[in-house]
Amino acid sequence: MKYTKTHNKITKLLSVMLCFWMVFSFSSCGEEDKDVKPAQYGTYGADFALDLAQSFPYRDAFSAGEQGAGVMIKNELENLGYQVEIQLVAASASESSSNYIVRIPGEGFMQRDSFGEYNPVHKTVVIGAHYDSPVKYSQRIDYPLYDGIQNNACGIGALMTIAKEMYGKKYAYDIILVAFGASSSNYLGARTFVYSLSDEERRSIDCMYCIESIYAGDKLYGHSGLSSLKAGNKYSYRRKLYEAYDVAYENSLMSETGTDLYYNMSLLSFDANADGIDDIYREVTTVQSDHTVFDNLSIPIVFFESSDYNFTKLSDMKETKNLTLQTYGGAVRNTPLDSSITLKESLDETRLETRINVVSFIVVKAVEKGSKDCVPVSKYNEGERLAPTVSPKKKEEKMASLSEAAAKERSRSQE
Repeated sequence: MKYTKTHNKITKLLSVMLCFWMVFSFSSCGEEDKDVKPAQYGTYGADFALDLAQSFPYRDAFSAGEQGAGVMIKNELENLGYQVEIQLVAASASESSSNYIVRIPGEGFMQRDSFGEYNPVHKTVVIGAHYDSPVKYSQRIDYPLYDGIQNNACGIGALMTIAKEMYGKKYAYDIILVAFGASSSNYLGARTFVYSLSDEERRSIDCMYCIESIYAGDKLYGHSGLSSLKAGNKYSYRRKLYEAYDVAYENSLMSETGTDLYYNMSLLSFDANADGIDDIYREVTTVQSDHTVFDNLSIPIVFFESSDYNFTKLSDMKETKNLTLQTYGGAVRNTPLDSSITLKESLDETRLETRINVVSFIVVKAVEKGSKDCVPVSKYNEGERLAPTVSPKKKEEKMASLSEAAAKERSRSQE
């Protein structure tokens, strides 16, 4: 009997301890979830960027190296589960490249007008990076360690990370991921892609996100296009840039990852877009890439790159002030310094991984923010609405005016 009572007490004690452990464990799991930091995508993007660069170091437009790099990207996208569209990029009968395209259909939006009425609409974001590099195999003696990790294997690493993170998820936007070929031939890949779209498809593009050379520069920058300098365009054409900065701020990326997203705040005054009017050199760049083709068609862009704009003269601006990388005046792109071996020795060992993951995180979260004056269809069906920007009284006045105009038109037709 004594043993039985003692046994029961021990059993009860163990039960209480077990319950306590379970509660503590679930609580700890919850705390761990809360402690998950942003942009923690691991080494996937950096590993792919290094593999691409080192496997095909000389991948100039239309070369065998570029072709091999493109096939590598295609195979990896298919391994992630995507169907890949191959778009021919032809410079001539004997010179051609390819764009590798992934399309992720979105659920669409319900777009609100100023009176609070909604209509269904589909909008698109294009996310792109080029995979070719400007240095040729014939230049290998002058560029012995070159592999184009800065221009632009790192951008492709970010594109692949975005593809990995987006796979299997549902977005309101129609999303197009593009690995552009032949960028070093006057952005021929981007040009071929955008001109293959119909006018309606081009009009549906809310933003083109372009990723290039995000690794070796001192700071990570986001820019809007030169089209945002035109009168009346500034805010509407920079809205997506501001959303990218919102993501960085809202997720405390500087404190959480050690990497922030910077504006070009040089505030120099000169004619940046060659329209004969001096511009304030702020939130834009004169650096060209695949985004330039979209920008020239007045499609809003966000261009990610790394450099250093903290100078008082445009001619002094450079990619890096790093004292070990000054052989070419602080330039890395298109120089023998664009080497994963050289840059690994000169930069902190986690920079490639961190920069790729931060840019990927910003793009993914910016896409999730959706489009101005729009509600994703699923949320609209759940009852979400936006406040109208025009008072009901003005709406009634407009409707009365439309009815009056329609009545006058009917009267004219009867006469």
